[in-house]
Amino acid sequence: MGKFVISKRTNGEFQFNLKAGNGQVILSSEGYAARGGCDNGIESVKKNSQDESNFDKKTASNGKFYFNLKAGNGQIIGSSQMYESEQGRDNGIDSVRENAPEASIEDETN
Repeated sequence: MGKFVISKRTNGEFQFNLKAGNGQVILSSEGYAARGGCDNGIESVKKNSQDESNFDKKTASNGKFYFNLKAGNGQIIGSSQMYESEQGRDNGIDSVRENAPEASIEDETN
């Protein structure tokens, strides 16, 4: 089962990573000034990951593939790692859709 891991960046901002059951990071958030914003981001991922149209499939300038997950208002709430193939990216999207709704939350900020 997946889990959201909340951590603090060196600049003091909060962020989360969604990890699959195997521990691989499948989605990373932006930085949030406050913990509450980070918590809201996690709830937004849980909700918005269930609508495939919220996933924006991209190709980086180096030819690798990635995706962004967007909220209903179009704001990016998470980005994937880089994948070597479109199939890998699509599998990453499937993994987010599968893991996010029931993922536990682990706080590493203390």
